[in-house]
Amino acid sequence: MDRPVEEITDIVLRLTQGSPKVQEQTINTYFTTNASFTHPFCRTGSFEGSRLLIHAIFRWYKIMSPRVEAKVNGIAYDEANLVLYVSISQVFAIWFIPFHRSPVTLTTRLQLTHKPSATRLDTKKYYIQSQDDLYQVDQFVRFFAPWGVGDAVVYFWHFFATLFCVVLSVLFAPFTRLEERWAEGQAGRIEGVFMQGVEGIEERRMLGGTAAGGRRAADGIQEVADGVRDRLEQGEARTKDQLWSNDAKHDTREEHGSKQFGNMQVVT
Repeated sequence: MDRPVEEITDIVLRLTQGSPKVQEQTINTYFTTNASFTHPFCRTGSFEGSRLLIHAIFRWYKIMSPRVEAKVNGIAYDEANLVLYVSISQVFAIWFIPFHRSPVTLTTRLQLTHKPSATRLDTKKYYIQSQDDLYQVDQFVRFFAPWGVGDAVVYFWHFFATLFCVVLSVLFAPFTRLEERWAEGQAGRIEGVFMQGVEGIEERRMLGGTAAGGRRAADGIQEVADGVRDRLEQGEARTKDQLWSNDAKHDTREEHGSKQFGNMQVVT
């Protein structure tokens, strides 16, 4: 490709609506020999000669549905990273399954590259290094659960998951308030060491369970335990001080009472 944004619509239509010969020529022209293809139901990986697998996938695509209705809805180009995003709508109907018809919408992510060549002109051309077909769940289930069955299952699951989020957000509202106090620097000591422990655990997840992340998480948990223990010890110390103070007052009252008893006169 010389101008990816202008040419990609024609390429998509050739791949989806062209004859088997046109489809084959399009793949050979615009895909690198080690190009990869990723779809919710299949992937090729990238290695020298992996383009042959892409040929096979698209051939089977045309065998299942010789006639495909396709439309490019929009194109976005990340020129700095050579990534092309293409929004596509298509109607896919498997001819040997009675009444099968799957209208779907997807976003195709195309990673472009410049192919090394002996001529200066060819080095300016863009080639497809990888194709990732991105479907929402309610879209790709239509391939194997048509007639609205897949949509109904997914919609029910989405509703249940949303309700689950709402309920848990209410139950864990105190944690949200704690997060806000921690972000504003207003958390108490115990709250602070607890949030440090949480951040340590999160950092371990972000680092993929590395040793450094594990140590940080362990340190955070230890700080939480130390903070709780210190608070308990302080509470115990205050309790002992209060008991000692009460005992001292009691002894003083007893001593004062005995003196009064000693000064009492008994009349018979």
